[in-house]
Amino acid sequence: MATSKGGRRYGRIRQRTFELFEPNLGGRIGYRLDWAIMLLIVLNVIAVILETVDSLAVAYGSFFYWFEVVSVIVFSVEYVARLWSAVEKEGYTGPITGRLSFASKPLLVVDLVAILPFYFALGGVNTDLRFLRALRLVRLFRLLKLARYSSALQSLGDVFADKKEKLVLAFFMNGLLLVVASSVMYYIEHPYQPEAFSSIPKAFWWGVATLTTVGYGDVHPITPLGQFVGGVIAMLGIGLFALPASILASGFIEQADKEKQEACCPHCGELLKEGAE
Repeated sequence: MATSKGGRRYGRIRQRTFELFEPNLGGRIGYRLDWAIMLLIVLNVIAVILETVDSLAVAYGSFFYWFEVVSVIVFSVEYVARLWSAVEKEGYTGPITGRLSFASKPLLVVDLVAILPFYFALGGVNTDLRFLRALRLVRLFRLLKLARYSSALQSLGDVFADKKEKLVLAFFMNGLLLVVASSVMYYIEHPYQPEAFSSIPKAFWWGVATLTTVGYGDVHPITPLGQFVGGVIAMLGIGLFALPASILASGFIEQADKEKQEACCPHCGELLKEGAE
């Protein structure tokens, strides 16, 4: 009997843990926990940025270090708790395979990558200071953790998922145009600018700057034919490189309409009240 009660209590604790770390399921406490983690993520990113200022790093180095220690402890507890309670989520019920599958999710990988640099440094992986600095920059991945706690960022992910085929096609067309434009410009300008257009890969820089209409001007055609072709390519780039933006814009409109329909009663059209906290 005691074992049965203990098992039920263990199950309830695990279920409650899963709800606390799953947005919109944890009630008032979970809501506050979500915001606390979001705030800690933002503060961590600010700390990483400020640490690159030498005067601040010298003056507040101890503060930055202990803030990092506390943050890593919080993020580690969150990661372990989410992994431990993952079996409560449908599709991840296996005690080992379920947790491994859950750990392989992109946002869980981000969580792990965000805290690993600290443990690497703690383990003595700091013989090369350049390598250590690179690991510290990986901490910026913590900003991506906000996607789990922000419905707006989750909507962004939904839009990308819904429009992925069209986006892939648009980027393929842009890539094709970039290759063709850079190749044509190479054959036109190479005899007159052998250094600026020394190869087709090097001409890609001109192609990117032209097709995106940035136009840095460091590399540009000097022949009449090259200038004419460059103008045509620039006009093509205005429309074609704007295509992904228009696809995303239409996706956001569709997503907003979908969320509005889900939030309204299908019978009376009135807004439905959000679930109790």
